[in-house]
Amino acid sequence: MNKIQLYIEKLHNLDDWDTYLMQESGLPGPRANLELMQTVAEVGDESRFLRWLSYTPDVAPVNTQQEFLACCGTTGLGKLVKDGKKEYLEQLRLLASDPRWRVREAVAMALQIYGEDHMEELITEMGNWARGNNYEKRAAAAALCEPKLLSQKEQVSKVLQILETITCSIMEIADRKDEGFLALKKGLAYCWSVAIVAFPDEGKQRFEKLMTYDDKDIKWIMKENLKKDRLKRMDQEWTESMKQKIK
Repeated sequence: MNKIQLYIEKLHNLDDWDTYLMQESGLPGPRANLELMQTVAEVGDESRFLRWLSYTPDVAPVNTQQEFLACCGTTGLGKLVKDGKKEYLEQLRLLASDPRWRVREAVAMALQIYGEDHMEELITEMGNWARGNNYEKRAAAAALCEPKLLSQKEQVSKVLQILETITCSIMEIADRKDEGFLALKKGLAYCWSVAIVAFPDEGKQRFEKLMTYDDKDIKWIMKENLKKDRLKRMDQEWTESMKQKIK
């Protein structure tokens, strides 16, 4: 029995989930218990998810056990959207700009749960988020660039287009010290490598086009992606040649 199965069994036999979740959250600490968060999204229900979302930043600050409950509620919305309650996409979009970075990560996890069965719909929705604020752009990129979701070339092509749109939008951003921009930049530092590996022909082409842009932050994003081992495993010769070009 793996860890998630153990968590499922434990939760089914518990009345007081909140205390258990906080005790097992891993917080305060460097890493929240993501396996438990995923389990809760799978076996939890709407009333619990919504109640946990009441743990807003003022009552559940960063790196607290209460923040973990907020993350569980956020991830759980992905299950609700997956099951047809698409009205919660609006709430997820708001949560994408939450000041707590773990909650923002939980938004991406929730969207990936939705994408497991509804990838086309997720791509369409993320196309809208890609025209939103920096946090929303970051959530869109992070949600779409998950290897297990990128199995069909036609869909990966659409994801690459969204990534290019988001990356090009950087040239129009004036405030490069804004927290939202920094989060977006950090997310794009790995997203391209994931998408390129899923569809190398088109991915390389779009990547090489972006390398010609004279923007220091876009260049930084390209360089960071070229450091990823997944690109070296895909095509070491191409990866090394791109590194030489962008010096």
